[in-house]
Amino acid sequence: MKKKSTSKSAFFNLRILIASVFCVVGIFVAMLSMGAFSSAFAQRQGPKNNQDAPGTQTPDVVRMVGPVRLDRDLRDLPWVAPKAEHDEQPLYRHPRPKQPPQTSSESATAGLPQVQSLLQNIWRPTPTMPGPLLTFEGHNNTCSCVPPDSDGDVGPNHYVEAVNESIKIFDKNGVTLSGPTSYNSFFSGLTGTPCTNANDGDPFVLYDPIADRWLISDFAFPSFPGSSFWQCIGVSQTPNPVSGGWFLYAIQVDPANPTFLGDYPKFAMWNAGGSPAQNAYFFTVNLFSGPTTFNGVRVFALDRASMLTGGPANAIGFTLSAADVGLSYSFLAANQRNGDPPPAGRNGMVLAINSSANAGDTETQMHARFFHVDFVTPANSTFGVGPTHQPNAEITVSAFKNAAGSGFNTVIVPQQGTTQKLDTVGDRMKTPVVYQNRAGVESLWATHENLLNWPNGPVAVRWYQLNVTGGVFPATPAQQQDWTNGSDGLWRWMPSIALDQNGNTVIGYSTSGPSAFPSARYAGRLVADPPNDLGHGEGVMFAGTASQTSASRWGDYSMTTADPANNTDFWHVNEYATGGAAWHTRIGKFNFVGGGGSPTPTPTSSPTATPTATPSSCTWSAGPDMPTPLVRAVGVYFPANGNFYTVGGRTADTAGSDFQHVLQYSPGSNSWTQKAVTLPDNQMNNMACGVLTVSGTPQIYCVGGSAAGQTTATARVFSYNPVTDTATTLTGDNWPGAMGTILPGGFAVANNKFYILGGFNINVASTNQIWEFDPTAAVGAKWTQRTNTPVGIMYAPTCTINGIIYVGGASDYQGGTVVDTTNSFSFNPTTNSIGTIAAIPRATGETRGLNFNGLMYVMGGGRVAPNPSNEVDVYNPGTNTWGTAPSFVTPRRNFPTDTNGTDHIWLSGGYASDGITPLSSMEIFTCPQASPTPTATATATATATATATATPTATATVSGSATPTATATATATATAAPRSTPTPRPRPTPPPRP
Repeated sequence: MKKKSTSKSAFFNLRILIASVFCVVGIFVAMLSMGAFSSAFAQRQGPKNNQDAPGTQTPDVVRMVGPVRLDRDLRDLPWVAPKAEHDEQPLYRHPRPKQPPQTSSESATAGLPQVQSLLQNIWRPTPTMPGPLLTFEGHNNTCSCVPPDSDGDVGPNHYVEAVNESIKIFDKNGVTLSGPTSYNSFFSGLTGTPCTNANDGDPFVLYDPIADRWLISDFAFPSFPGSSFWQCIGVSQTPNPVSGGWFLYAIQVDPANPTFLGDYPKFAMWNAGGSPAQNAYFFTVNLFSGPTTFNGVRVFALDRASMLTGGPANAIGFTLSAADVGLSYSFLAANQRNGDPPPAGRNGMVLAINSSANAGDTETQMHARFFHVDFVTPANSTFGVGPTHQPNAEITVSAFKNAAGSGFNTVIVPQQGTTQKLDTVGDRMKTPVVYQNRAGVESLWATHENLLNWPNGPVAVRWYQLNVTGGVFPATPAQQQDWTNGSDGLWRWMPSIALDQNGNTVIGYSTSGPSAFPSARYAGRLVADPPNDLGHGEGVMFAGTASQTSASRWGDYSMTTADPANNTDFWHVNEYATGGAAWHTRIGKFNFVGGGGSPTPTPTSSPTATPTATPSSCTWSAGPDMPTPLVRAVGVYFPANGNFYTVGGRTADTAGSDFQHVLQYSPGSNSWTQKAVTLPDNQMNNMACGVLTVSGTPQIYCVGGSAAGQTTATARVFSYNPVTDTATTLTGDNWPGAMGTILPGGFAVANNKFYILGGFNINVASTNQIWEFDPTAAVGAKWTQRTNTPVGIMYAPTCTINGIIYVGGASDYQGGTVVDTTNSFSFNPTTNSIGTIAAIPRATGETRGLNFNGLMYVMGGGRVAPNPSNEVDVYNPGTNTWGTAPSFVTPRRNFPTDTNGTDHIWLSGGYASDGITPLSSMEIFTCPQASPTPTATATATATATATATATPTATATVSGSATPTATATATATATAAPRSTPTPRPRPTPPPRP
């Protein structure tokens, strides 16, 4: 809950206090050794991972007020003033004594700022995290209150920021599009509720990337204590939050207990489908009936499907009393942002940590619960275990202490040039908890603070990865760390965590110290970095310019989110001070590649045209040869174990050379292994394969294929489990598009469904059907025909980026021969529609397209001279432009290849440059810093144009010279550099082969 608290408390005799502390600590240690406190403050434990059966709990069903349509452009709304300035104190799980400014809770060197500054420079590791691509001034104080409760989210075209007590909307260059708009104005249509004129803040903004919609919320009440407490919620009618309209709703926090305020509300989106559909907006609140009276926690599931259509909506709610939650509060539901969707029917997940009963208590547990929703039969909804909703699991984590000093004083963060300390609000998990599913490996990511060297500090950012694959909470985290940037002495608090589509992680947070003004920083790690470390170091998003000298409240929270436009950029919003109690917010964008360290770039008039250099860390190198030459196999990267597989294919073009086996390349040992499995049949050539997940288990699914020298094709579908090394043929779900003679065309996985685009009616023609395979559907119902491709395509390079399938080049059958084309387009599975994109400059086919850091890499291939090629063509969906990346060494086609999406590409085998000779050689692309990674809007620019002569800007870019190059310059235009024309190589023209 917002607002400042400047009250004083009694003075203490320091020597008496120290002596008392030592005495109490001695007694406590003695009693601890005798087990006196083994259970006194323990969180009660529920059965591990048990889930109550539907109908065994009693949820509340609360009818929401609304919807009320807001059809006006937000720019046309009148300004309605927020509540008059008023002071309110923060609300905590346990009553906290009011504290004076604390002068002893800092590190041993804090009294020597010059020495500490020197030590920080000695301790600080060399950073590799690039500076921000862009920062701009966010929303500032319109309510004469503290703190801002800084929150925001990014969509494809907008950044929406919410603070106490108003909203502001920007474009992605930092230009204000609307606002400030007060919540009293925004929610004024919700008559009969306090949302009309008594909004009080604790705002939350959520972009829903699946629906391409926005959610904005705050709480409203006339007074506290009081008897009318509501949550006000808006869901956008369209993707445009400024002029596209809103559906407005309101919900009373607890109708059975109208005196309960719902404090610190936090939202999350979950859409796992299934029956009943696990499709909800979750939100959680802490319940208080007075400033020091904690009444428990309340959790809600809102009917997302109905709210998105502006329909009437009910909420399913559960109340946990203060006794039910033990020492915990501030529950956080997991938010689904990017990656694959959760497996069908997966229940929502909610986490919490303890708010210790006593300052300095050591905590070692995280409490995990499932939230099962049923909007058709609400009585079947369940939360946690039993009538008191105990945790489904207790997760043991490394020991930590809430960020509070003696007397549970959370006002402990030092600042430069003042004795005023800042509040950590450090007794709870910090929003958001992020859920990500990467090819069947499910994880939760979470953060909070940890006070090191209690009570002296500093405060560190504690972060976790929890492996929840299969819907099972783990006993311990997969990763965890206290982030201190090499123990540099700074205090870090108010963290928020985000992941891009490739599993790369960043955390944004506040920093301060005795010789440092409060600032906004971020740190990150790539998915392949060593575990338990933000190995890419720290970047400074905004260096503070002053301390907050007349108020202790700070932030209450920050927000970091991944940009859905490319899912490789990150955005962060946080508070900074200008002296006194005046607060401001700053919004910034950054990624793992960078594009200039300037925190406030300005538009520039024109780009340069100077060729630039490829990062030396991104190179091709030879890998070990495969055990056998192999062509027309499929390459598949399997995220669950990090290995690269080839499935099927053939060793020669003669009949009987079909390879009914799987080869495994292990990056760890840099070696190949032929697996023991024998695949179901000899129809092993030109299959379509990808990783899909069923019931939490990822497997490689393969469709279609033919035998060497044959003109017939199979419709068979089989799955291969690399963990068990077994293959299973599906019955009742053959591919309908095979028709006895048709091979799959392009193929890709999107949202855990497998798509086949086009095909090759062997030695007759290309085809244009699109087929969708859903592995979770019932037997006999897994295939669905979608729209047609605009032209017939076969052997087409295809990949999925942000849910859209892109085709860049394709083979065709003309005049009795296979030819290469530049056919290029996109397919949106969600809308079942075809889109237009720029054509690939080089005709190609008989190869793969790969999603590498949000770009489409088209890997060599092609049949007609000068193909086969070793050129790597790169398509940037954000700019709709083509360039090139470093070429591999040996030109080839019909070869297995795949990527882990961030820093490695593997390829092997295929036909040599003569188009005839099968190869066994392997090449590996290694790009340790995850380049090239583009951004759709790189800097704060006036325009963004696409030409064939200018260097891409503010990204690691690609070019097509003899030594392909890349740059990271900070100019205004994101464009592709000129491509060179490969020199034709004479070779015989091989006959068509299926």
